[in-house]
Amino acid sequence: MISIESKTVLNISRFIVFLGLITALFYRRVDHIYRTFVALIGLYIPDMAEKYFPNPPHKLRSFLAPLYNRKTMALLGIFIAVHVSLVNVPFTTIDLFHKEWRNADMVSHFLGGMVVWVITAEILLNLSNEKYLNLARRKLILYSFLALFFLSFGWEVVEKLSESEISFIHESTVNKVRDSIMNTLGGLSALYLVLKRKYPFEINLRH
Repeated sequence: MISIESKTVLNISRFIVFLGLITALFYRRVDHIYRTFVALIGLYIPDMAEKYFPNPPHKLRSFLAPLYNRKTMALLGIFIAVHVSLVNVPFTTIDLFHKEWRNADMVSHFLGGMVVWVITAEILLNLSNEKYLNLARRKLILYSFLALFFLSFGWEVVEKLSESEISFIHESTVNKVRDSIMNTLGGLSALYLVLKRKYPFEINLRH
């Protein structure tokens, strides 16, 4: 993954999502048409930002930094492409996420945990480098994981509250715990990439 140029990874992700859109149109699956269309637009936001908003205001720069980091966006692209493909495997009617293999959400939670941690850590890093925060490396890692845990918990609460409105969302407490564990494992994997591989960025802070 890391040896491939980030722009190429992003383009491959876009192509996979486009195949998902074609599949959804062919089988007239309205929910997946909407999902893949929104995902495809989202994957082109980095290009649009670079072209039409190359110099964001200084106060917003730290928060928008992940958007301008092609490596971070490549990880996001992988997550989105895999997720939409699990919900509907291209050129089939197979829905691994909700029907054929309900454990497929483990993959999405793992990759989602990676992406959420990376984006959070990169924002905190830039806020610290810009002197808005004064974080050492250990505190950055601690706060980024606290944010990951908070967002993971929030997502599970939202899913639970949605059960009465969306029939196919019904997960046990064990499943909720497993999802949170996969989010954490994804975050830890991202931490390894950053500390050992310096991908998609390097934490250049004091210990």
